[in-house]
Amino acid sequence: MKKSKKLRGTVQKVIKPVLPSEPEKVQISVEQADDLYRELRVENVLTGENGEKARLKSGAEVDLVLEADSDATTRAPEIIREVG
Repeated sequence: MKKSKKLRGTVQKVIKPVLPSEPEKVQISVEQADDLYRELRVENVLTGENGEKARLKSGAEVDLVLEADSDATTRAPEIIREVG
């Protein structure tokens, strides 16, 4: 069984390759990440359910899913909050 977490992000810009043999990339700002680690750059290729290829547009809202096998995780401690 896998554990997962979904994060929201926004495509800040589409980065054209310097050389034609290199892939196009997108820069995504991850809202819940720390300031120094907020920007993520990945190849701009998505695959649909039927295998069709697509690319993200600048300004697109995206969901990023982190997934790990259960044996690669530990139980998170419960956070107790005081009221008052």
